[in-house]
Amino acid sequence: MFDFKVVSSEKKARVGKLTTPHGVVETPVFLPVGTQATVKALTPEDLKAVSCQMVLANTYHLYLRPGAEVIAKLGGLHKFMHWDRPILTDSGGFQVFSLGFGIEHEVGKIFQAGEEHVVMGEYSGGRALVPRTKLCKVEEEGPTFVSHIDGSVHFFPPEKSVEVQEKLGADFIVALDECTSPLHDYDYTKVSMERSHRWEKRSLKELKRLKSLKGLFGVVQGGPFEDLRVESAKFVSKNDFFGVGIGGALISRSKMVEILDWINPHLDPEKPRHLLGIGTIPDIFLAVERGVDMFDCVVPTRLARMGKVFSGRETLDLFKTAFKTDDKPIERACDCETCQNYSRAYVHHLFRSRELLAYRLASVHNVAFMMRLMARIRKAISEKKFAKLAADWVKS
Repeated sequence: MFDFKVVSSEKKARVGKLTTPHGVVETPVFLPVGTQATVKALTPEDLKAVSCQMVLANTYHLYLRPGAEVIAKLGGLHKFMHWDRPILTDSGGFQVFSLGFGIEHEVGKIFQAGEEHVVMGEYSGGRALVPRTKLCKVEEEGPTFVSHIDGSVHFFPPEKSVEVQEKLGADFIVALDECTSPLHDYDYTKVSMERSHRWEKRSLKELKRLKSLKGLFGVVQGGPFEDLRVESAKFVSKNDFFGVGIGGALISRSKMVEILDWINPHLDPEKPRHLLGIGTIPDIFLAVERGVDMFDCVVPTRLARMGKVFSGRETLDLFKTAFKTDDKPIERACDCETCQNYSRAYVHHLFRSRELLAYRLASVHNVAFMMRLMARIRKAISEKKFAKLAADWVKS
C-alpha cells in the first residue's frame, strides 16, 4: 500500500514516486501546512486547482481542538477536511517542546542567526536568556505539557502520539522526538537524542500493536553536532521506519547544508526524506541537491496573508502604494485563478481595505507558484538540468 521508488536522479538530487492509499505523489514535493486541518484561506478545491499533491496537518493542535476522537468519529481527516489526496501529520513534538525551550531560549520555528537564516520562526539574537516558567516537562516516559488553549495538563508519550495520529487517519505519521534548541549544549543534546531514539522505537512498537497501515517516519536529531547527527541518521536508517524525517532547529542556511552533507552518506537511499518545517526557495534547492524529497513550511501562505507574493525571483509587497494603479497580474506566466482574473492593483486595494478576499487571492497564487516550481525541479532532474536551474535560482 505504501511504496517509494527513485525513478530518476542527477547526482544526489532525485525524482521519486511515493505510492499511498490516496494516490501517487511525485517527489520532490512541497506540502502546504494545514495546521488546523485547513491551509489558511484556501479550500481543498483551491489546492487541487493548483496541483497540490499532499498537505500536512498538525497533531498537537488537532489533539487539543477538536480532538482526535471527534475527527475519528467524523470519518478521519480526509473526510473531515474534504481532502482525498495524501496527508502527513507531524508528531506534535515541535509544538510541545517549544513550550519548554521555545520560551526559555526565546526560540520559535524560525531561528535567525544574523543575516542568514533557515525558515523554521524567530529568535531575538543578542539578548541574554531570561528564564521563564516552562509549559513543558520532559521525562523518560514522555513529555507533559500545558495546553495553550485552556491551561489543561496533558501527558503525551510516544505511544499517545501514534494513537492520536492513527485516529486522525493521515497516510503518513511522524514518531515523537524531542526537538532541541540550537542553544542546548552537546551533553544535553546527546541525552535528548538518545531518549528520542528510545521514543521512536516505542512508536514503532505501538504502530505494530495497533496493526496500523500508516507510513511512519523516524526523525534524525542531534542538533548542530556532527557525530550526533551521523549516529541519529544511522539509527533511523537501520530501523523499520518507512521514511526519514530531518528535524531540529537548524540555526542557519549554511548549517542546514552542513548537516545534510554529514548525514547523507548514512541515510537509506530507498527511504523518502522529509526536511521538517523547511520551505524557502533557496533552502529547497540546496536540500534537493542533497537528496531531500519532501518539504513543508508555512511561509508561502503566511507571506501571502501579509500581502507578499512571489513573482519570478522577486517577492512583491502588495501593500505598497506602487501597486495602486498596476493593472498587470501578479505574474504574467502564472495560470492560477488570481493571475488569470485579477490585477495587482485590485489585490493591493483588497489588502489596503482589509478585505478577507485578499488573503485567499494571494494564498492561491503563492501556493500555485510553489507547486509550479516543484514541477520544474522534477522536470530538471529528469532531464539532468537541475544543477543549472539550482545555480540560477540560488544565486538570484
